[in-house]
Amino acid sequence: MDGGDLENNYTAKLATVTEGEWAGWSWYPGGDPFEDLAGPFHFKTGDDGVPICAFRAEMKHMNGGLFMHGGCVMSFADFALFVIAREAIAGTPTVTATFNAELVGTARIGDLVECRGEVVKGGRSMVFVRGIISNASAGGEPMMSFSSVLKKTSVRT
Repeated sequence: MDGGDLENNYTAKLATVTEGEWAGWSWYPGGDPFEDLAGPFHFKTGDDGVPICAFRAEMKHMNGGLFMHGGCVMSFADFALFVIAREAIAGTPTVTATFNAELVGTARIGDLVECRGEVVKGGRSMVFVRGIISNASAGGEPMMSFSSVLKKTSVRT
């Protein structure tokens, strides 16, 4: 398959999990090749109307010391940015323009990792987002704070 075929066939299709631990949560199977490999990452809307993103830590998410790899946490944050900003980007092609992070904690195999955040400002071409990733299995202990700017783009032909 060449790059053109991949671009035409690899599109995000929102799905809702119907059974197991993630029943009622949504995800994008086939939405992003890297996130498919790194995840699965899930999301839902909390009782307060704010999106919650989450995943269960597995061996593949760990570094050599068996703590969650910082790159995994940042990848999850990048996924969460787009969930948090869904309404502000409203289906417009969008890319991560800047990303700032402070790693302050970790998770181990089996832990539930969650992210909550907010759109600080949604503009015509940029959306400013911030969030906190926490270890829900450790009483909500913070793992990383982050901020990002998402840039709305146009489709290239």
